[in-house]
Amino acid sequence: MKRRTFIKRLLAGIVSIFGLGGGTYYYAREMEPKMLEVHRIAIESSKIPNNFDSLKILQFSDTHIGFHYTVEQLQKLVQKINALNPDIITFTGDLVDNPQTYKWNNDIPNILNQLSARHGKFWVYGNHDHGGYGTDIVKQTFDQADFQLLLNNNHIIERNGEKIMIAGLDDLIFGKPDLDKTLQTSSNPDFTILLAHEPDIADRVKDYPVDVQISGHSHGGQVQLPFFGYIYTPYLAEKYVEGSYQIGVKPLQLFVSRGIGTTRLPYRFFCKPEITLYELRKVE
Repeated sequence: MKRRTFIKRLLAGIVSIFGLGGGTYYYAREMEPKMLEVHRIAIESSKIPNNFDSLKILQFSDTHIGFHYTVEQLQKLVQKINALNPDIITFTGDLVDNPQTYKWNNDIPNILNQLSARHGKFWVYGNHDHGGYGTDIVKQTFDQADFQLLLNNNHIIERNGEKIMIAGLDDLIFGKPDLDKTLQTSSNPDFTILLAHEPDIADRVKDYPVDVQISGHSHGGQVQLPFFGYIYTPYLAEKYVEGSYQIGVKPLQLFVSRGIGTTRLPYRFFCKPEITLYELRKVE
């Protein structure tokens, strides 16, 4: 039902686009999906350790390779990411649109292996990664590309005795997410960043010792209409759709990426694909 509802509502949006003219339809199908933006965000907090001030974290998400997104486009994406010189690279789920039917070879791992970040490359599962029997082949692909899987666990980065945690939660739809296990550590990090594919889990995360949550999954709605906004977003991206949010008393800072690829239908309208470069900034 979720898939049929998605297509029904998205088709309604496409009909609206048709109503604006054939040129607009061509733009939504052939042009905007290729108009990748680099979104720069400052993450400000007094909890950020001095030694991590100005640290740069790159997020890319939801490539959905195989559904109107090619390995040639992935190669150009890698070049763009490396040009930004990030300290950490994160991928927040949905590498290939349909792992079961995708014709796997060494192209994707060879391209992803070209990504460089001095403090590491990390990823979490999305629903499309687990779906279509993709769990093992997607992990193998990222292993070959020297990415570290955060599967209900975390990684501590230390500089001169100060520590930040990069934690990763398994996919909420097809995985076995466990927030308690994800955040368990014998270290005492000064600042914690959680990678979670589906953004709406933030309403639970806010009660945990997490400072920042970085998510994807929503595609920003993929099609947005003037004066109306997005038509539909998938399950667990219905409340937090794109951009930044402050949640809870602490508060938890949530950032939701529109992602890169498309799914179900190959359109983007008023919803350009994006990668995000976060810069940690210590404030008093």
